[in-house]
Amino acid sequence: MPSRQAQLRSLASSDIDAAVTSLTKEAGVLVAGEFVDALEQAVRHISRSPNSGTLRFAYDLGIPELRAWRVKRFPYAIFYVPKDDRIDIWRVLHTRRDVPSNF
Repeated sequence: MPSRQAQLRSLASSDIDAAVTSLTKEAGVLVAGEFVDALEQAVRHISRSPNSGTLRFAYDLGIPELRAWRVKRFPYAIFYVPKDDRIDIWRVLHTRRDVPSNF
């Protein structure tokens, strides 16, 4: 199956900016760069295998097909809905946050 194009919603873009800013302040530029690399790798994975994320939050939030995929080595998850022609990325949230209240 060919890869699907990933599209970030504005909240997902804001989430990523906030995560990079936080990681830069807390752990430095190098770690923030490693996060960006890991995030890009995760997006490539879900673009190739869109059904690999868990549906747990789809049930919790009542959003059909909402999936979550962890960013390796970092406590963040990508929340997305696979579409026929793209991957619609809704949020990128820290896993210790109350996910339902952030939707």
